[in-house]
Amino acid sequence: MIGIQRHSLKNVPVLTIVEESKQEQPLPVFIYYHGYTSAKEHNLAQAYLLAQRGYRVILPDSAYHGERDQDLTKEALSLKFWDVVYQNLKELQDIKDELDRLGWIKDRRIGIGGTSMGGITTCAALTMYPWIQSSCVMMGSPKPVEFAKRLIADATKAGVEIPLSEEDLNALYASLEGIDLSKRKEKLYSRPIFFWHGDADPVVPFDHSYEFYNEIIQEYKNPENIRFLREVGRDHKVSRFAILEMVNWLELVL
Repeated sequence: MIGIQRHSLKNVPVLTIVEESKQEQPLPVFIYYHGYTSAKEHNLAQAYLLAQRGYRVILPDSAYHGERDQDLTKEALSLKFWDVVYQNLKELQDIKDELDRLGWIKDRRIGIGGTSMGGITTCAALTMYPWIQSSCVMMGSPKPVEFAKRLIADATKAGVEIPLSEEDLNALYASLEGIDLSKRKEKLYSRPIFFWHGDADPVVPFDHSYEFYNEIIQEYKNPENIRFLREVGRDHKVSRFAILEMVNWLELVL
């Protein structure tokens, strides 16, 4: 029977989804991050399917989301988008350290993934943590600098007042350079990576992940270790088809 446990890892509220008879055993681990304005419970479908195949799945709540909601206005939360991503990156190491302490990771088999903002977190994490064995990017962007500039441009076009000076914006873009996977491709080390993206996504540009995939594919000697799944006409919502394909692929590489 698959069990769902609600607890915290290093003060991060998480759900752990795992076969109940194996919950104290070391298992391959997959950490999956939700998207902007979402919460950990919204990714139970993929977690359940992975747990059925022998994985321990960790679903964290990002800062200002889920159990950590601070009732911010939409505008206030949008200004914290990159703060949330950076907090995810810091807490990812904390979560991994706690899983190590508990002896819950089997043979260093640990992967991460995420939806939208969680996919952006995933790409950024690959620039920082060589212990990540595989990753799944579901409609995320490996180009945070370009994406940040697009967000600002779209907000300005819509008449939204940006409470940041040009100096502040340039400092943001400079900081994002350090976690921009498209500018630090060597950090991938040909680790297994899966992309899914709907080509009608109006939120996160489809071209960000698709162009990146075409730039790095020649670095992969094993074709099973890299996959891009394009879903024609799909908008900013992960389909059941995408979830099933992600789970099938992950079982091959992690």
